[in-house]
Amino acid sequence: MPEALEILALACTGLYAGYMLSFLSGVMPALKEVDDASFTSVMRTVNRKVPGPLFLFLFLGSLAFPAVSFFVAPDGRAGGDTTLVGAAALCALVGHLITSGGNVPLNNALESSKGRGDERSARAAFEGRWNALHALRTLFALAAFVLVAVAVTG
Repeated sequence: MPEALEILALACTGLYAGYMLSFLSGVMPALKEVDDASFTSVMRTVNRKVPGPLFLFLFLGSLAFPAVSFFVAPDGRAGGDTTLVGAAALCALVGHLITSGGNVPLNNALESSKGRGDERSARAAFEGRWNALHALRTLFALAAFVLVAVAVTG
């Protein structure tokens, strides 16, 4: 991989995986301890705030930079031994498909339940499924990072 792509692929996959892992290991366990109204209020706010510019750069970059790197060898020509970055791009793609096909629809459903007065049901429909999908996409994000890191350092 050309050096700039290596840096961008490593930085984006690492920072994105770290963000996902922090949410999995810190934020969601903390929210598990709060009442239903607090949980749904916080998650709705998070779901509105997270897709900001920095998050979107990391989210998109964690897929785009390994994918571009897959097609560019260190000397700038297409080809080369790109198995690891190709696998990283595939892991990132699977994680992004989980996000767009699973977590985002759950986020939207939680948001649309606002004002109905049944925060317990809203939480019950959201929390378990969202956490399971989040754990899975975090695993794929971590795998993408490890694969890029091995490709860059190997």
